[in-house]
Amino acid sequence: MTTTVGKPPIISQPQQTPPKHVDAPNEPRRVLVLAKRTSYRTFVEEQKDAKIRELLDRGDPTVMRLRKSHEAHEETMQEVTSALSALGAEVTVQIGPRAPFRCEGLDLVLTVGGDGTLLAASHQVGPGVPLLGVNSAPESSVGFFCAAAKGSVLEALRGAFDGTLPKTELARMQVELNDRCIHKRVLNELLFCHSCPAATTRYILRLTHPNGEFIEEDQRSSGLWIGPPAGSTAAQRSAGGNVLPLSSKRLQFVVREAYVRLGGSLRLPMGLVEDGGTVSIHCKIREGKAFLDGLHIVHDVGMGDRLVMRRSDETLTVLGLTRRDGS
Repeated sequence: MTTTVGKPPIISQPQQTPPKHVDAPNEPRRVLVLAKRTSYRTFVEEQKDAKIRELLDRGDPTVMRLRKSHEAHEETMQEVTSALSALGAEVTVQIGPRAPFRCEGLDLVLTVGGDGTLLAASHQVGPGVPLLGVNSAPESSVGFFCAAAKGSVLEALRGAFDGTLPKTELARMQVELNDRCIHKRVLNELLFCHSCPAATTRYILRLTHPNGEFIEEDQRSSGLWIGPPAGSTAAQRSAGGNVLPLSSKRLQFVVREAYVRLGGSLRLPMGLVEDGGTVSIHCKIREGKAFLDGLHIVHDVGMGDRLVMRRSDETLTVLGLTRRDGS
């Protein structure tokens, strides 16, 4: 196994003997490993945060999982590198899934962390490049998108290499701001809301069907969740939305905490966007925000600006993802 070393330093190779009697493919598989930077590593080892160190030293419950999760992650990374070495793969390791990387020539992108790590990595992975997630700390990390966890890495990688691990093509969402595409690879959701959580979000919501017919409504709420099926088990579901089949090509929007006059009701409290249709937001506030797949990708949305969401033409191939039923 070969490893490309950059900054920050990668986790060293494991000292234990690699697994024996593993059938490797005829041609070495080219794999990019994207590992998360744990909170313990960031705050304690790198930033030398005195407050976090003090909390750890006195066993404060707010940080009690930091060290344990970090240790589990390190052990999983050792398992990953050992398994890839046993399979004869050509490997590049990168700490931090948001740093730029290239997928050309790769046979597999492997994320080591949780759903957040895979989600961050997915923004740079185009159609046709398989993505496999390893949940490195299952006791404290959500891993819905992850097919493997500590203890099952070799089996999952063997399945990825020999083609027996199931593939799922996930729909993603395209987002346009004032007729300019700002993202084509949203996997979970977009949150539109006021920059201040205590302020009312005002907007005109329009649902446009594939035939061009539309319905729109002037709304006031805490904001809107809008996303493809893969994100329907997350914030959309928490806000009252439905869980959609992973094979669906529809989008879903869910209004958060709508303000409705006494005795009134919304026509569009939530809904589905058929393939070929759009859902749009005409902003009526000066300090709106659009958060794409979490807190790291943020766009300002001001008075009169228009957001338009539609299904993207760029799917994401995820390996070993358990399929689910939806309504």
